[in-house]
Amino acid sequence: MASVDKKDIQIGKFNTLSVVKILDFGCYLDGGTAGEILLPRRYVPTDVQLGDDINVFIYFDSEDRLVATTDTPRALVGQVAYLRVSQVGSPGAFLDWGLPKDLLVPRSQQRTPMIEGHSYVVYVYRDIATGRIAASSKFSRFVDNVMPRYAVGDKVSAIVTDITPLGYKVIIENQHTAILYRNEVFTPLSVGQSIVAYVKKVREDDLIDLSLTPLGYAKVADLAEAITSALAQSGGFLPVGDHSDPEQIKTLFGCSKKSFKMTIGTLMRQKQILITPDGIKLIK
Repeated sequence: MASVDKKDIQIGKFNTLSVVKILDFGCYLDGGTAGEILLPRRYVPTDVQLGDDINVFIYFDSEDRLVATTDTPRALVGQVAYLRVSQVGSPGAFLDWGLPKDLLVPRSQQRTPMIEGHSYVVYVYRDIATGRIAASSKFSRFVDNVMPRYAVGDKVSAIVTDITPLGYKVIIENQHTAILYRNEVFTPLSVGQSIVAYVKKVREDDLIDLSLTPLGYAKVADLAEAITSALAQSGGFLPVGDHSDPEQIKTLFGCSKKSFKMTIGTLMRQKQILITPDGIKLIK
């Protein structure tokens, strides 16, 4: 079993370590108080020399020994990822995270029993009791532990974790839960999908509301570009306007009818388009 003690390396993350021995089967790296760590031969650069620094990911092999690799796993400790179950055994589910040794999700860390071949959103962590790297689909103990420090309009990366009647629950920046309201999402999302979103509001209870489109002027500018581009591609005219069905506008531009009307009004005032009874026309 992997022991838990204080190291000067970060297990489950990338570290830059120096080469201290070169052997036929690989090289050993200086792991500080963790001791020497093997980098197997297949990962060793061909021109390696003693004293060279190599950026490596540190994890435990199948015998719970620290080992290094230059491969990049699909998630590091402290990150959220959408991973496929390669097999299920008595300890739990084993996930393919891009390394020779699969990543364990203990049964106690599964929201619902995981099924081989299915994929799940999980948080990768280092177990305090064993020191091992593991994953969990129970996010509550790992996220929302620090105060969110986002400003309205901030651009964030996120991953969809749940679909509810209210909308889509997501985790942003591997740290905070947030929500995208269903009536503001014009393209269906799926669990595990990685997205870029914008902070719409941080509530007093620290719940974060998101938008898929930039707020304010940037939002109008992006939609305006989409409309003028569509006009150019269609010969300068589109049969859409105030009379159009909201679903038609949603299909064409992925926005609400309200946003569409505001944007074509701006384009008309800028003398880029004409609004006619039959549609909108590009001014050349």
